[in-house]
Amino acid sequence: MSRPPPSARAVALDLIGAVLDDRRLLDEAVAGHAGLAALAGRDRAFARLLTATTLRRLGQIDALIAHCLERPLPRSAAAARHALRLGVSQLVFIGTPPHAAVDGAVTSAPAKFKGLVNAVLRRLAREGPGLAAAQDAARLDTPDWLWQRWCATYGSATARAIAEAHLAEPSLDITVKGDPGAWAERLAATPLPTGGLRRALGGAVSELEGYDDGAWWVQDAAAALPARLLGDVAGATVLDLCAAPGGKTAQLAQAGARVVAVDRGRRLERLAANLARLGLAAELLDADVASWRPAAPAPFVLLDAPCTATGTIRRHPDVPHVKTAADIGRMAAVQERLLAAAAAMLAPGGTLVYCVCSLEPEEGPERIAALTANAPDLVRAPVGPGEVGGRAELVNDAGDLRTLPCHLARFGGLDGFYAARLRRTG
Repeated sequence: MSRPPPSARAVALDLIGAVLDDRRLLDEAVAGHAGLAALAGRDRAFARLLTATTLRRLGQIDALIAHCLERPLPRSAAAARHALRLGVSQLVFIGTPPHAAVDGAVTSAPAKFKGLVNAVLRRLAREGPGLAAAQDAARLDTPDWLWQRWCATYGSATARAIAEAHLAEPSLDITVKGDPGAWAERLAATPLPTGGLRRALGGAVSELEGYDDGAWWVQDAAAALPARLLGDVAGATVLDLCAAPGGKTAQLAQAGARVVAVDRGRRLERLAANLARLGLAAELLDADVASWRPAAPAPFVLLDAPCTATGTIRRHPDVPHVKTAADIGRMAAVQERLLAAAAAMLAPGGTLVYCVCSLEPEEGPERIAALTANAPDLVRAPVGPGEVGGRAELVNDAGDLRTLPCHLARFGGLDGFYAARLRRTG
């Protein structure tokens, strides 16, 4: 006899545990959860919403729970803590009817904690919204290690603006092959000043007009900028390093480049599937970027290096709870090796664009400073505001691209991206 599928709340409880207890990225936990696929579309969407909202508002949620407890829950009570968190998330931030939120949490809590969970949530059903309105949400929902780093790097006012941007649900950003005006109308989307379209989240992406026809792909507006910094690539060879999932590969192929996209294993398989849907071609190589070398140096190289992804928290609220300050130094060492490899692939007179979706200086400007200090034939080619939709705030004093989540606030913000453009003299 087959088991009935789990409830959306049970799936969310599993996912929260995977992120907060096992320190797994949410996308990985979702991909590995068989029960999620068994849910109906509406329940699947609710499980994702509940998980993401709980992670996004975790600091506030924990403060509300602490307000109702005489003493903290023991470390062994992880399951009860997570049940409470999901209940508070529904009561205070999602707007689930109190009886459904309380009953669902009590049902999922261990037997010895059911009474406590019931009492805390019934109290917060009455007091929670008022208490939450008085909280400093931006500060509570940003872990100390990130808050302190952003204040030191960007100043306290900008750090707060970044944290506030993370509290909002992200939109769906789209890069179209052509005729953006027509597609804006068809998709009920808004054209962005930096290019691309933006529409509200809702429904399955694959069911939107033009998806099956390969007319467009999903790509954050900030992520679409680095590939454009290469300039005119039509007919030229471009090495796209660490290329998956393929948004930048698609941009380059659509621009007429001969793209050599390099990545590993399943990441490359995902890239191939995306290109097939879009009807675009690139040469795909399963190789380690740090050790692979092309037959001849290339005139254009794009390196989208792996990073801590602290610029993507508005889309990935699990990042602050999975990554740590120690990860920054570890990733910086990886980036240094990859940058050296990318530079070795660049022909004289060629252009190299390095980018990361991180807000941390060690992963961005410090890596470029270290590279150019040891390679005098690599010089910055500053980015101009005209290359990024006329938005001067997206270019830092060194002439590098630096987007922040609080940029384009009127349109709903951006991912945090850093990109530097270098040219090889000679």
